[in-house]
Amino acid sequence: MKRKGNQQKSQHRWKRKLFAAVLLGLCFASLMLMHTQYARVVKLAALRYRSAPKHKIAFLFIARNRLPLDIVWHAFLQGEEDRFSIFVHSRPGFVLNKATTRSVYFLNRQVNNSVKVDWGEASMIEAERILLRHALEEPFNERFVFLSDSCLPLYNFSYTYDYIMSTATSFVDSFADTKEGRYNPKMDPIIPVHNWRKGSQWVVLTRKHAEVVVKDNTVFPTFQLHCKRKSLPEFWRDRPLPVDGSKEHNCIPDEHYVQTLLAQEGLEEEITRRSLTHSSWDLSSSKDRERRGWHPVTYKFSDATPKLVQSIKDIDNINYETENRREWCSSKGKPSRCFLFARKFTRPAALRLLNNSVLGPSRDNL
Repeated sequence: MKRKGNQQKSQHRWKRKLFAAVLLGLCFASLMLMHTQYARVVKLAALRYRSAPKHKIAFLFIARNRLPLDIVWHAFLQGEEDRFSIFVHSRPGFVLNKATTRSVYFLNRQVNNSVKVDWGEASMIEAERILLRHALEEPFNERFVFLSDSCLPLYNFSYTYDYIMSTATSFVDSFADTKEGRYNPKMDPIIPVHNWRKGSQWVVLTRKHAEVVVKDNTVFPTFQLHCKRKSLPEFWRDRPLPVDGSKEHNCIPDEHYVQTLLAQEGLEEEITRRSLTHSSWDLSSSKDRERRGWHPVTYKFSDATPKLVQSIKDIDNINYETENRREWCSSKGKPSRCFLFARKFTRPAALRLLNNSVLGPSRDNL
C-alpha cells in the first residue's frame, strides 16, 4: 500500500510539473506572439510615417535663362527630395535640360507659360503670380520661397526647413513708405495711401497668403496701370522722353505689391515683417561704378570669403527708419540670425564658397 501511495504521489508531482511546463510554454508563446505583433505594429507605423506625405517648401526661382548657381543648390537639396519642390520662371521658350543645367533637381522645372520680364515693370509680379499658380497645384507645398538666380543658401537644408516651418507666419519685408513720389494718387480709392507699403520682393509665403496673391484681381490691375518706374536716362532708348521728369512717380512694382496687397487684405498680423534674404544696398563707399545704382552689390570671386558669409550670418536685427522700428530676429521663440539666403553672388563666388565648405550651419547653430 505504501509503495502504491508513493507511485501516486510521484504521478501527481509529474503531472504538476508537466502542467507547469505547459503553462510556462503557453506564457512564453504568448509573450513571443505579443512581441512579434508589437514589432509588426512598430514597423508598420514606421513605414506609414516614412510614406506619409511631408509638408514641402516650394522654391520659386526667377531667372533670366539658366540658373548659374544650380550646383550650389544641388548640394543644398541633396537627400531631401521629399521635403521640397522647385519651379523656375525663365524667359519664354527656355528649357532646363541636360545642356542647360547640371543638377537633376532643375531638369524640366521651368514653367510653361512664362512671360517676358522687364526690371521695374509689372511683368515681374506677373512672373511671381505664375510661379505661385504652378506651386499651389501641389497640395503638400506649404511654404513658398521666392529666390533670384544669384541667390544662395547660407545654411544646410534641415536648419533652413525648420526655421521656415517653425512659424505659422509669412516672412514679408514690409514697412510704411513715406518717401514722396512712389505712391501714385491715381491708385486711390482702390489702394488708399494708408495701405501703401514697401519692402523686398524676396518673400516667404504661407499657403494661405500664396492663394491671396493668386486670387487677387484688384490690386494687381491697379499696379499695372499706375505703378511704373521712373524714366531714367539709361532707359530712354526704350521709352519716350518724359515731358516733365519731376512729375513722374518712381514706383517699382515688385517692391510694393505683396506688401501692399497683404495690408489691403488686413493680413499684416499674420506676417513676420522681415525678409529672410540678405541684400547689400550700402554702396556709398564703393569706388566700382558697376556697383552703384538701383541694384544691390554683386559679390565677385574676390569677395567670397568666410568673413563675408559670417558677417551676414551674424546679423540679428534690422532697423526700419521710416517706422522707427527695430526688428529683432527670432526663431522658435528664441533670438536667432535674420537671414537664411543671400544675394547677389556670381557663379565663381558661389562655387568658391561651396568648395571651401563655407555654406552651412555656424558652430552656434549646430
